Amino acid sequence: MHLRALEPDDLEFLYALENDPDIWGVSDTLAPVSRHALREYLEHASADFYVVRQLRLVVTTEISGPPVGVVDLFDFEPLHQRAGVGITILAKERKKGYAQQALDLLKNHARNALRLHQIYATVGADNLASMRLFEAAGFRKIGTRLAWLRTPSGWQDVVEWQCFLASPDDIRE
Repeated sequence: MHLRALEPDDLEFLYALENDPDIWGVSDTLAPVSRHALREYLEHASADFYVVRQLRLVVTTEISGPPVGVVDLFDFEPLHQRAGVGITILAKERKKGYAQQALDLLKNHARNALRLHQIYATVGADNLASMRLFEAAGFRKIGTRLAWLRTPSGWQDVVEWQCFLASPDDIRE
């Protein structure tokens, strides 16, 4: 499993991923994304994490293999050394352990390269697969936000997950 930077060749992959209505509910997306918008995004995707406060990495099973998903760090807060994390694996590639491996790689990168103290995730209360994933990846459930997401069928609760990246001696229980 590998994480790599976005490349201009990822345009069609991102187009398919961003325009999958099945994941819009977890990405706060309400409408399709154009190739033009994604091309512009790719032109600036290599910007400094400390400037743009987000990072998207492509998940591949081989160094030069095709993309199977993406992991994101977003809402980076430099003062507090924390960021939100999101992960999307293509539907046809799910249930193969890729998400778990990608989160492990992301945690290492966040700890060792970006020097983050913690990462966190917000998961829809009905998304049991994602909750199992974050728990298995060493995240701790820290609470529930009630009626947090508006969905076509009504309001949905979310579960908040937190993962400290520092040594265990630095963490308060």
